[in-house]
Amino acid sequence: MNTALVIMAAGIGSRFGGGIKQLEPIGPNGEIIMDYSVHDALRAGFNKVVFIIRKDIEEDFKTIIGNRISKICDTEYVFQELDNLPAGFSCPPERKKPWGTGQAVLACKGVVNEPFCVINADDYYGREAFVKIHEFLVNQTPAGNESHQMCMVGYQLDKTLSENGGVTRGICHITENNMLSEIAETKNIVKTNTGAAVKLSDAEYKEIPIDSVVSMNMWGFKPAFIDYLDENFGKFLASLSANDYTSEYLVPVIVDSMLKKKEAAVHVLYSADRWFGITYKEDKESVMAEIKKLIESGMYDEKL
Repeated sequence: MNTALVIMAAGIGSRFGGGIKQLEPIGPNGEIIMDYSVHDALRAGFNKVVFIIRKDIEEDFKTIIGNRISKICDTEYVFQELDNLPAGFSCPPERKKPWGTGQAVLACKGVVNEPFCVINADDYYGREAFVKIHEFLVNQTPAGNESHQMCMVGYQLDKTLSENGGVTRGICHITENNMLSEIAETKNIVKTNTGAAVKLSDAEYKEIPIDSVVSMNMWGFKPAFIDYLDENFGKFLASLSANDYTSEYLVPVIVDSMLKKKEAAVHVLYSADRWFGITYKEDKESVMAEIKKLIESGMYDEKL
């Protein structure tokens, strides 16, 4: 069975403070995080890679990674742009940021026609996660009568926090049989002396259990999910107020809505691997150290 790895690499990275964080070198020979994700995905059995990028980074992107990947597997590019909207809608000139991960995946319509895994470009997920999600996509056993069967890889919250500031995570509620019942996109989660909390203001924090399961935007979908995104993007845009220039069409929010309407069954897979990624410029040094440890352990060759 053909399966695709879809990598969301069109984000602006406002907290990174300049440069294109998706293309930051973190390996000993200039490798970027995506190199390790593609390496692990191909080993797991995926045979196609789709990069979601912006037109303004296309040349740099192909030079740094795309041209290399195209030599070893089927490689496609799709573009997430502010003005890529349904008929009857236009982008307000005040809008500066992309429309979110839902619009990013929707950009794959017509290109991704096989089961696929979605990941962020600037997150390291670990080899085990790709193996498990690929096994699900090719051997899926339906759960219930919901029309959309999908999966996500869950990580323990304490393995996903940054030392350098707040992060956004999907806090998951999970049933006894490892099915997702609810996911809440939660912004500004920070490390504290006692664990983790949502920073509401400089003086107010709301604690979160450090062992909470969170989504890191690693999902397994069938192509029908792209059609669902297409059918509902216009409804999202129509719901925005005239002066709303920041709301996003987000995969976790869309999936949560599908769960509430009993339109989806989401299998939760678990990885014991440690997540790491680049949210802030200061994260780069620790990511490089983690990659060095993995190379020394034999997980990766020094030159991929």
